Amino acid sequence: MPLRIGLAIGILSLLVAAGCGSSSSSSSTTTSSKASSSTKSAVAVDLGTTKAGKVLVGASGRTLYLFEKDSGSTSKCSGECATDWPPLTTSGKPSAGTGVTGNMLGTTMRSDGKEQVTYNGHPLYYYEGDTKAGQTAGQGVDAFGAEWYVVGANGSKVEGGEKKDSGEDSSGDSSNTPNPY
Repeated sequence: MPLRIGLAIGILSLLVAAGCGSSSSSSSTTTSSKASSSTKSAVAVDLGTTKAGKVLVGASGRTLYLFEKDSGSTSKCSGECATDWPPLTTSGKPSAGTGVTGNMLGTTMRSDGKEQVTYNGHPLYYYEGDTKAGQTAGQGVDAFGAEWYVVGANGSKVEGGEKKDSGEDSSGDSSNTPNPY
C-alpha cells in the first residue's frame, strides 16, 4: 500500500511540474530591443508620453507614426521607405494597452504579405531615428512623398513638436523667400 501511495504522489508531482512548465513557456513572449518590421507574435500598442504629448507606442515604448501618403489602411511605404520607417507588423491580433481603444486596432495586408497593425485605419510605423522610448525624431518629417506624424489616442495625427522647416534661417524667419534661379 505505501508503494502505491508513493508512486501516485511521484506521478502526480511529475504531471504538476510538466503542466507548470508548459504553461509558463506558452505564455512567455520574446521581444526584441530593436523595433523590427516583423514579429513572431501579436503585439501590444500602448500610450506613452513624448514632447508631442501622449501618443501611441509599441515595443520598448518606441513612438509609432502614421504616413500621410497612405491611402486608407493601405500602406504606401515599401522598399527604402520601410527600411527607414519599419512597419509595426504582427502575426496575431494586436492588443490595446492602457489608454488605447481596442476596437480602433486592426491589421492590413502589406504588399510583402505581412500583416501591419493599424489604428483608426492608419497603418503604424516606427522611425529608425528613434532609438529609445519617448523620442519623436520623425515628427513632422517630410519623406517619401508625404509627412509623418505621431498618433494620438483618438487615432488622429498629433501636430506639434515638428522639426523646423529646412527653409528657416538662424533668425527664426520661415518666410521661405523663393529662389529666383
